[in-house]
Amino acid sequence: MLHETFHYTSWEDIDRVVASFGGFLPHSDDLSVLFTPLAIGSVTSPNRIALQPMEGTDGTADGRPGPLTRRRYLRFAHGGAGLIWFEAVASAPEVRASAHQLMITDENVDDFARLLDEMRETCLKENGYVPVILMQATNSGRYSKPTGVPAPLIAYNNPALEDTPIDSSRILSDDQLKAYEERFSDMARLAQKAGFDGMDIKCCHRYLACELLSAYTRPGLYGGSFENRTRFLVNAYRAASAAVTKPGFFLTSRLNAYDGFPYPWGFGVTAESGLTPALDEAVKLAGILKTEFRIPLLNITIGNPYKNPHVNRPYDRGNYVPDEHPLEGESRMMHCVSTIQKAHPDLPILGSAYTYLRQFSPQLAAGMLKGGHAQMAGFGRMAFAYPDFPRDLRETGTLDPKRVCITCGQCAALLRAGIPSGCVVRDRECYQVVK
Repeated sequence: MLHETFHYTSWEDIDRVVASFGGFLPHSDDLSVLFTPLAIGSVTSPNRIALQPMEGTDGTADGRPGPLTRRRYLRFAHGGAGLIWFEAVASAPEVRASAHQLMITDENVDDFARLLDEMRETCLKENGYVPVILMQATNSGRYSKPTGVPAPLIAYNNPALEDTPIDSSRILSDDQLKAYEERFSDMARLAQKAGFDGMDIKCCHRYLACELLSAYTRPGLYGGSFENRTRFLVNAYRAASAAVTKPGFFLTSRLNAYDGFPYPWGFGVTAESGLTPALDEAVKLAGILKTEFRIPLLNITIGNPYKNPHVNRPYDRGNYVPDEHPLEGESRMMHCVSTIQKAHPDLPILGSAYTYLRQFSPQLAAGMLKGGHAQMAGFGRMAFAYPDFPRDLRETGTLDPKRVCITCGQCAALLRAGIPSGCVVRDRECYQVVK
């Protein structure tokens, strides 16, 4: 089916398109399930709405939250989501994705702690409860740009991502990978000190841990077999687990189940499946994280926002026209999330990619939860555009079509440009269109 822009006025309109290609978009008009609590280990989210980790590119030069960072997270807290998944925080200076990416250190941990205190106070005052707040710990790998200039650190050369091969000097050795694994120990220590409820060891969107999942062609301890390709992530978990001393603090991941590239250049496919998701390894990896590290939640996503953003963020406008209808992408995401959840019914799965459906996104989220396809719904771009949407949905049962995200892609364009990122449509006082 050909790409087209959003034009739907009812779920019946959406259903007709989905039926035409045999897609999977379960939905429900009963939204009450979104406002039931969810136990996540020893903490409880007061509702099933999560705000996904969206980088604002607005930290200080030394990694502290800046004024726009504070503004954004207090708006999120005011909005009433049950879980706020704090954006990517760099695990080392050279792996920052921009000169303004957040980076937690012993020198600035108190700045993070003060912001978390303010967030909890704001949400308690406005909504009567406190949210669960997680920190996403990241190694940006091939997307490292600590001074604003690309300085990639890669696991292997990948022609699906590189027009010309990246110099082999940028390929990390096994010893370098081991050193970066250990960094997650310090990240866990600092996340606890700051007061986060848990930490995400980021393994998505082709950042380093995710890239290694598809390192079929890499020699040595970190390539080839499933055990080798998952070694970095598992060892990072072991390093972080050893540093956990705070009761109730937990580890989790935002995990790519499918990259959207053919074998051997992408995870979640086989030589025989082409670009069709083949999720056996993702299911197996989720089981390892659940069993060995007792993770109480897993956030599933797909695709690479740098190279094939339509896979995980269906859009109206972008820098290319996809060769599929956006609802096909929505359907694929829901299928991937459901597959992991059905394989691990005792592990709450947080699903992604609801925002494209705008004011109809809550019905999709409710349908996924009621059908047992997920246990929590995550929203990214919607939170930039409409930070109060959980509160509005709770109080009125609807979202305001004049406030929803219109999936124009400008927030991502700002991020890629290293400019403070937000909604240029709904929040023009702070953010401007990238020319």
